[in-house]
Amino acid sequence: MPVEIAIFGALVPTLLPILALSVVLYLLLDKWSSRWNLDRWVWHPALFRLSLFVIIFTALALGVYG
Repeated sequence: MPVEIAIFGALVPTLLPILALSVVLYLLLDKWSSRWNLDRWVWHPALFRLSLFVIIFTALALGVYG
């Protein structure tokens, strides 16, 4: 189970790069969903965006720790 990663000599928790990757993937998916106007099919757009980020982050974290 990976606990720390050395980045430029500094030890950072494994979840920090996963968080950064999640933010990038979230921004790409959010841009794509805005382009296709998927917000009109969602009951609560802010809650949808938050859950999308949580799903991405959890999937990547489970890929590493699962």
